[in-house]
Amino acid sequence: MSKETIETLVSELVHEEDWRRMRATAACVAGGPRAVQALVEALRTGTPELKKEVAAMLSRIKDPQAGVALVGLLEDEDEVVRKAGANALEQMAGVLDTDTAAALVALLPKYQEGEARQLMTHLVGAIPTAVIPLCDMLKHPDPSAQVTAALMLDQLLDPRSIDAFIDAMGQPAVQDIAVSTLKKLSAIRERIDETFNALRDVEGASEREEARMSTVIYLLGIGRPSVEILIEYLEDDDWLVREAAADLLGKIADVRAVEPLMRRLERDKDTGVKELAIKALGLIGDARPTQLYLEAIPIRPLRVYAMEALAKIKDVEVLRPHKELFDRLRTDRDGLVAYNAGLIADKLEALGGTDITGQEGNHEDE
Repeated sequence: MSKETIETLVSELVHEEDWRRMRATAACVAGGPRAVQALVEALRTGTPELKKEVAAMLSRIKDPQAGVALVGLLEDEDEVVRKAGANALEQMAGVLDTDTAAALVALLPKYQEGEARQLMTHLVGAIPTAVIPLCDMLKHPDPSAQVTAALMLDQLLDPRSIDAFIDAMGQPAVQDIAVSTLKKLSAIRERIDETFNALRDVEGASEREEARMSTVIYLLGIGRPSVEILIEYLEDDDWLVREAAADLLGKIADVRAVEPLMRRLERDKDTGVKELAIKALGLIGDARPTQLYLEAIPIRPLRVYAMEALAKIKDVEVLRPHKELFDRLRTDRDGLVAYNAGLIADKLEALGGTDITGQEGNHEDE
């Protein structure tokens, strides 16, 4: 059988024959940048049905190069395609680059109300890199665009917007919003700093653990506006403060925390911090720490947490190459390890274990 191009295989994501769809899926997953380029082109030229499948495939591959093209789907005439684009962007929120965020932010002034406006606002709020183009929009010559950006930044309450709001203080359209937002951001910083300073002063092992839990409860209500500050505290000299910061970041479950928590898991010298980091990553459910989880399985204090985190990964397909390991761990002496290994193995079995090569071989003559 002649070897099809990646463009042909992409078109077969919606083929009526199962084996062709599965072959196309395998080719896209393994195809690297060339496959992403072909998928992006299909977003431009494909049928609505193909665009829908391509968007889902891109959300699975999670290559940020596809972000701008996915934003383009939000203005497609087909509602199903628009929804597929929005779902893909939401699933990729943690890896999308500034160019994608800028393309999305540029749509905000076009949709002042209704469902489309709510969708744009939701997506901008979900993408961490959106803060940068929103800050740039504060300098837009149109006062209404300035207000749009200022109101979004006021909702996000991200410390990265402080300098932009200070620069915008002289702009009449957003001056009041800037003053109000800066006050809120200052209050958040002060509350977190004061609480962590008090935590450092606590002495005694049992007292410190109780204080850490109280700190987490006290600060948890701030939510996402505390994320950037908590990431800073992951580098604190006091292990208890690092533990509290990791615990909070897991409970808030913002994707911005994934890579900083991965660094703690990989490099921190304190086992307690590693435990809280791996628990936090598990709560977020991102697939990026998969290899770190696998490496932690042989480490006795971390193995249960590693298995629990693996079982919570949302993109189960990334675990397929390790199915043999999970099958083996189903009989582990540790009941929690065995239980979570069983959960993972069952999910993989439910998704199916099709051998693409075998499927192709059965259709060589077609």
